Amino acid sequence: MSLTEMTGTEIDNYAPDFELPGVDGEVHHLARYLENFKVVCVIFLSNQCPEVDLYIERIKQLQKDFQNQGVIIIGMNANDATISPNPKDSFEKMKEFAANNQLNFPYIRDVTQDVAESFGVDKTPEAFLLDREGKLRYRGRIDDNVNQPEAVKVAYLHQAIAQLLQDEEVTPSHTEVVGCSIKWRRKL
Repeated sequence: MSLTEMTGTEIDNYAPDFELPGVDGEVHHLARYLENFKVVCVIFLSNQCPEVDLYIERIKQLQKDFQNQGVIIIGMNANDATISPNPKDSFEKMKEFAANNQLNFPYIRDVTQDVAESFGVDKTPEAFLLDREGKLRYRGRIDDNVNQPEAVKVAYLHQAIAQLLQDEEVTPSHTEVVGCSIKWRRKL
């Protein structure tokens, strides 16, 4: 999907609220996060995407870097877990993924795919950065080099979070995502 073909929540519009289960046994509400944090970043993840595997340590580092500044990252899995005979994106597999990767942020399940559809997510990992009002300020990739963290020239998500914390305009506000397509449930 090109930037001109984006669907879902547009920049400067309100993100869809959600109330979804997490691998921690809690129910996660976007509205509550917005009450308690200056910046909320929803990153759509998958347990079986090679690009997610390459980015997971960088995502954890972002959470660590910004956690004391009123920022929370929320991992969300919206993939249909029934597509393959081995459902790698099932809730149970999400729990394993979170434990194996020692995630330092909530990992939640969008089993109906309603939130993913409202956001307009296309690939994993795709980041959606929200300000305290719940308005989308950045959408896109984490940085410009999925394969070599040491060769990153532009850390898009880090830059966007820093700009938002400084009450600056987020530029760029969207970037093209490299990753795996969302596994949409077949609609009858």
